[in-house]
Amino acid sequence: MSFDDDSEPYADYVPRVRPDRRGSKPRSKVRPKHDNAVTGFIIAVDRGRYRAIVDQGETTERLVTCSRASELRRQAIVTGDFVDIVGDSSGQDGALGRIVRIHPRTTVLRRSGDDTDTLERIIVANADQLLMVVAAANPEPRLRLIDRYIVAALDAGLTPILCITKTDLDPGRELREYGATLGIQTFTRSPSNPATTELAKALRNHISVAVGHSGVGKSTLVNELVPGAERAIGDVNQVTGRGRHTSSSSSALLLPGGGWIIDTPGVRSFGLGHVSADAILQGFPELLRFVEQCPKACSHATSSSECFLTQAIEAETLDPGLVARAQSLQRLLATVQDPHQTPE
Repeated sequence: MSFDDDSEPYADYVPRVRPDRRGSKPRSKVRPKHDNAVTGFIIAVDRGRYRAIVDQGETTERLVTCSRASELRRQAIVTGDFVDIVGDSSGQDGALGRIVRIHPRTTVLRRSGDDTDTLERIIVANADQLLMVVAAANPEPRLRLIDRYIVAALDAGLTPILCITKTDLDPGRELREYGATLGIQTFTRSPSNPATTELAKALRNHISVAVGHSGVGKSTLVNELVPGAERAIGDVNQVTGRGRHTSSSSSALLLPGGGWIIDTPGVRSFGLGHVSADAILQGFPELLRFVEQCPKACSHATSSSECFLTQAIEAETLDPGLVARAQSLQRLLATVQDPHQTPE
């Protein structure tokens, strides 16, 4: 092509216009009401698929596999959630329902990655009891980790329960005293003394979530409570003293006497970056009359001379039971307030 003349180059060029593939009709923001949805209880989550019990307690009760609706892609669906399901909820092989709504949660048990991380990770929803499973020995009990469990339970509004395992190796006297100090129901379990009878009564008609350090015997306990559960059982490494993770995800199991036990993966840390000191104080109502007299922003630490709670302990004006409760409160507050404090 020559440009020696005065004509403009590409004068006859016509630009290509791409068709609008979105259509002329704007997308509606009105979502269907899904009036025909059925309610399900999430018992397991596995790689984008959810297992839910539909028509719970009725003769038509069935287990349904579900996916999530696109509008819920930014919302976490966890074990313990009550959800609305549309589509194929027959429970037959190959059937797939679709979760379109999450019911309001009564409680949410959370933990963060560490104490400096405020990003919350939801463990389970709608539980009302926290079953803390702790071994008396092998692995050795970590009281600071138990403190963290209790902090998380108080923050979530769950009632903590303590079960001491492996009492055939050690009587667990310190752990028993610890539970008595906090006024927590405490049970023991060993191969010769299963705790299923008494513990099952405490769990009946509740949604309880079991937590515990790897290797403490949590899965063994769950298998006793729910015959046929067949939760994988691991051993404790004799060199490191740590247990091996056997549960990779939370799973809700129906208790024979009624209620649910949610088995969670074993954890070696429990971050509390999302918990406030005020949430801890509400778990000790009998001590509020002391802390309310403290100066503003008081840490209630044992080293604080201006703390009314510390003064009451040092003056020995509290009942022995309240002294132990006050010391436990101070330990729990120190766990939250010192982000560099590591579990023992």
